[in-house]
Amino acid sequence: MGEWDLRTILSQNIKLYRNHHSWSQADLAERAGISINFLSNIERGNKWPYPETLTNLAKALEIEVFELFRPEKTVNDDTKTLMDRLVRDISTSVNNSIESTYRQYHQETESN
Repeated sequence: MGEWDLRTILSQNIKLYRNHHSWSQADLAERAGISINFLSNIERGNKWPYPETLTNLAKALEIEVFELFRPEKTVNDDTKTLMDRLVRDISTSVNNSIESTYRQYHQETESN
């Protein structure tokens, strides 16, 4: 595995974990104590971070540093789309259940 492969894995994993937290680049950059421009360059594979920066990124993302370099952590767009749809469907279902329960409780309270 070459340097470009490591850069690609690193950039994909940073984006993956950042998106997992629903953070913008600005959010992660602030938490990691780096500039948005530098983070953008890392995510594009244009810059290679110092070990201290890797540690700060991992800490901000609530993971261990080695997880930034695990190739199997990358996901393709199809998987991300399916996971996003699953989360939306579950959220909708839970919200509908809560609303239904609330309406039922409210009707029972008014009847008494």
